[in-house]
Amino acid sequence: MTLIVISLPKTVRFNYHYVQGLPWAYSELIAPFDFAILKTDQELKAEKDQSLEQLIPFYALSSKVSDSMQLELKRSFDEKWLMKYQNSELLLKENTFNIVQHLFKEVSSKGIISAKENVKNKPEINILIGNHANRVKSSSVYNLQSAQKKFQTEIGYANNIDKNLALDVLQNNLFINLKYDQETTTKNQDRILSQLSLTQGLIQKGERIIAKGELVTAKEFQVLFSLENEFNTQFGGSNKFKSLFFGQSLLVLLSIGLLGLSIWYFDPNILKDSRQVMLILSAILIVIIPLSILIQSANEFILIFPMALLPLLLRSFFEEKLTLIIHLITVLIMSAFVPDAFQFVFLQMIAGIVAVVGVKDLHKRGQIFIAAFLIFLSYVLVYIMLLLVMDGSMSKFLVFNVYLFAISAILTLFSFPLIYLFEKVFSQLTNISLLELSDMNSSLLRELARKAPGTFQHSIQVGNMSEAVIQEIGGNPLLVRTGALYHDVGKTYNPRYFIENQITGLNPHDELSYEESVSLIKGHVALGIQLAKKHNIPDAIIDFIRTHHGNRRVEYFYQNAIKDLGKKEVDVEDYTYNGPIPFSRETAVLMMADSVEAASRSIPKPDEDTIGHLVDSIIESQIKAEQFINSNITFRDITTTKKIFKKFLLNIYHIRIEYPK
Repeated sequence: MTLIVISLPKTVRFNYHYVQGLPWAYSELIAPFDFAILKTDQELKAEKDQSLEQLIPFYALSSKVSDSMQLELKRSFDEKWLMKYQNSELLLKENTFNIVQHLFKEVSSKGIISAKENVKNKPEINILIGNHANRVKSSSVYNLQSAQKKFQTEIGYANNIDKNLALDVLQNNLFINLKYDQETTTKNQDRILSQLSLTQGLIQKGERIIAKGELVTAKEFQVLFSLENEFNTQFGGSNKFKSLFFGQSLLVLLSIGLLGLSIWYFDPNILKDSRQVMLILSAILIVIIPLSILIQSANEFILIFPMALLPLLLRSFFEEKLTLIIHLITVLIMSAFVPDAFQFVFLQMIAGIVAVVGVKDLHKRGQIFIAAFLIFLSYVLVYIMLLLVMDGSMSKFLVFNVYLFAISAILTLFSFPLIYLFEKVFSQLTNISLLELSDMNSSLLRELARKAPGTFQHSIQVGNMSEAVIQEIGGNPLLVRTGALYHDVGKTYNPRYFIENQITGLNPHDELSYEESVSLIKGHVALGIQLAKKHNIPDAIIDFIRTHHGNRRVEYFYQNAIKDLGKKEVDVEDYTYNGPIPFSRETAVLMMADSVEAASRSIPKPDEDTIGHLVDSIIESQIKAEQFINSNITFRDITTTKKIFKKFLLNIYHIRIEYPK
């Protein structure tokens, strides 16, 4: 519990849930402090767009390029003049160069811009020359095409010059010297946007914000949103750590207490098993710790967290009711810290139910993938439903949230390796492990079938009978079936001393004393436990080996010993199994099935009456011997068990039930 409290976010939350268009469900709300009303996203966007429309871009004029190009202009002019006139016509040369130089300076000083730069959509631009900026009309700058037209027009009006040579020199020396200055424009844009006010109006301390039952309009919604934002700013830190820690401790204590009561009500045996208790608490921690970190570091990605992983994990170890209760309590604990508690609780509870239903009986890995898909589908459907209920439209639908749901569903697949890890760490069994253990090709079962084929067939029949009963009265059918396969595995040693494996008609017990025979018979339990541990069989299966004879007597040899030696000469303890007696519904049913199936083989001419009498007498004798006092099995369950056993044996021996004429 301490780890849970420590891992929870240590921040104070705004404890009101409000939806635009719905009535205010709380008492009258008074402003606890002064706060500014934030502008809506739409208002801020409109102001931002308006400011950006008025933004005047900056273009840098390269004076160094202009100077170097003037030298190139003079060299080009002299070269072309020399080729055409040699060194004659000096006056004409001077007049022509003067007009060329004048036009070049005029155009380059105003700036020549690339045709790709569309400055016509801005009435003005800023021209940077060094660190100085001049605001000019965008129509005053030139591009290569407009500069050529300027040259053609001006030269056309000039006299006493070589117009063709002048135009040729100017056109061949045109260059772009005005380029867009992204850095300066961006800085100016950021400066303008930073000056925009994020607020509009002020709510003073003590001012009424909204009354109970009053409709939350767009105006009230923005005021409440502003209050929540300011509240989180002022109280979102750790300045109230002690009070917060105390409150969280009470919350967790109450939640874990309710969880304990629920476990005690549905399955009190869990509280007696420290490993199962630790498994539950560890599973809760595996969810709470990373979710708390996500809330504090990136709460906008809360939807990505695979909360449904918890019921997928727990369902492999516990019943549906208990799994849902644990999931519900965990969701409620975390709902006190997530930004949108209503949506969080609704999404995660539906997903948890879908997860439990999706893996009702987890026997195959593919069921995890099916469950993950169903979880994703439930997330999306519930998300759409909440949008329609809360906003009345799909205008706020975000595809990004669907991506988060998909990632969350994929992350639930990690439940499979977690199931395996928890199974090993806490020594618990899942249905998948039971399926693996019940595989007839396992080394231990193959050895039993080879050395003691009669015992092996007996074990299969006991498993079938026990499974049929548990399916009817409740319990884990796969567990009892697997336990039945291993319950007599100790008979792998000395198999010929057990009647079901004697095929020659010779009984080796005829050559032994009663004490020696009983020692061999009783020894199959201890040998079975030893053999099972050697093959790493889980304790839950070994329990069937320990308890299938309880603390009953080996009645056949005990009665013969009394008959031959006298009751005073026989120590009953020597003829009694060491126990323990069955302590669960499954182990109790297996004890009954084991005795009934074994005894039924000795009936010379089985019929409905003899089988009915056999089943009743054996189970009644076990009840009188108090073999079931530690098992959670009722008389109704025992009556049902008898009926199923009788029907099962009748089918085995192909006996038709006689109907009244």
